[in-house]
Amino acid sequence: MAQFSRRALLQAAGATTVAAQAPLSPNVLLIMTDQQRYDCLAANGNGIIKTPNLDRLAAQSASFSRTFVQAPVCVPSRVSIFTSRYPHSHKNRVNYTPCDRSEVFLQKRFQEAGYQTGSVGKLHYYPPTRAHARTTGFDHVELDDGVAATEPYSDYVRWRKENDPQAAVPANATVKNPGPGENPYRGVIEAQYTQTGWVGLKTREMIRQFAESARPFFLFSSFFKPHSPFTVPEPWASMYNGAEIPLPEPETLESIRKLPLPLQKLILRGKPAYGLDRAQLQWMYRSYYAAISHIDHEVGLMLDDLQRSGLDQNTIVVFCSDHGAQLLEHGLTDKNVFFEGSIRVPMMVRYPRVVGPARYEEMIEAIDLMPSLLELCRIREPYNVQGRSFAPLITGRRDAYQTRTHVFSENVIPEVITTGSLNMYYEPGEGIAGIRHPDAKMVRTDRWKLTHYPGHGGELYDLAEDPREARNLYGDPTHRATVNELKGVLLDWMITADEKDQIARRWLV
Repeated sequence: MAQFSRRALLQAAGATTVAAQAPLSPNVLLIMTDQQRYDCLAANGNGIIKTPNLDRLAAQSASFSRTFVQAPVCVPSRVSIFTSRYPHSHKNRVNYTPCDRSEVFLQKRFQEAGYQTGSVGKLHYYPPTRAHARTTGFDHVELDDGVAATEPYSDYVRWRKENDPQAAVPANATVKNPGPGENPYRGVIEAQYTQTGWVGLKTREMIRQFAESARPFFLFSSFFKPHSPFTVPEPWASMYNGAEIPLPEPETLESIRKLPLPLQKLILRGKPAYGLDRAQLQWMYRSYYAAISHIDHEVGLMLDDLQRSGLDQNTIVVFCSDHGAQLLEHGLTDKNVFFEGSIRVPMMVRYPRVVGPARYEEMIEAIDLMPSLLELCRIREPYNVQGRSFAPLITGRRDAYQTRTHVFSENVIPEVITTGSLNMYYEPGEGIAGIRHPDAKMVRTDRWKLTHYPGHGGELYDLAEDPREARNLYGDPTHRATVNELKGVLLDWMITADEKDQIARRWLV
């Protein structure tokens, strides 16, 4: 009997209807960036950044304008996305901590459903090894977390030593003594040998490998950029040399001291950046934009390869980020806070002939992605997921979708509790650096955002009147009722989020 590859079957199908393709489960290509803000895509209203390929993808996708992550830091957010569970439930609260072995990841769900599974780039699991990644459900792994401490386990580092003529040059080395008007973050090594170039290359190779099988695939392609450091190669390094990117309003020590103590400790830890030179900050923004444009180029090559492989019409393509970045808004360069720059991310889902291209203003949580993909792929949703499938919303069944009125996020602040240059150890009964309870919770509605720091007050912002989140109304007596109402919402969420975990399975319908 003749054997046909999945590629041949799909090419033969041509322009057949979705119903005719029903026996063929869709592939999934999930592309994730690290630390990319929602507003750093041209398709999302940024008039300076150049992202033609992601704009093309957005035009073909269900594109969400209000997606919020459940933790503004890498590991907790990623584990939430891949388990569809809140950080307090899966208990991965800080970077480089092992995950509870009872948690089942999205890739395992696909693997159990007969999919080929693969991962390229940053996973951020612990231990940070290929062998461990395979235990979570990945058949094929090309690993690089982009962090110096994990280089002994990095497939990218090994690959670069074997292929890059400048392998002895550190990956993040920048040119010395750049001329006037030149990017001081311009990288030394060539673009094809950067982690961004490598992720694109290995993703395309894995797409071609998977295309030869009749089995569908789930492929996770994960870029380390635009995460700092801000090193970026040519030709992208000079792309924004003349651009004047709007910078956030400068913060003062006086304004920072008005924030709740946990937030003060986070912003002022180590060498505070709130007084950073504005010219240097401009170059940081230009390089951040350049890194996204470099990723955009690689995504374009991936989409072209999908089309050439004959897989594009039966592949769900998702683009998102694990969290955003402050870029010195509120005096902080990275994340770990609940301001919009850190928790709001791009999210787009393309599935030709099933998902109609449109922009959606509904608020969704990042944990909603997993049940949505499982529903689109006709895989049974696990009983313990806490996300809410948005598949009905984007497939023309809006009446079957329950719109969210609140979204939640949480984080241990300060996040750095473990060893390192910014040690803030936790002492039982005493807390961290004078913070008795470092765990913070956030709830956001269309209009309001409340952050609660147990024992240290909180923040309340009227997002309609104060989109910059510059006026904290938490202590204003005229808003006491709003504070109390949203605290009640947080309490109800904390009580009910794990409800299904507390109910014996034999009682579940």
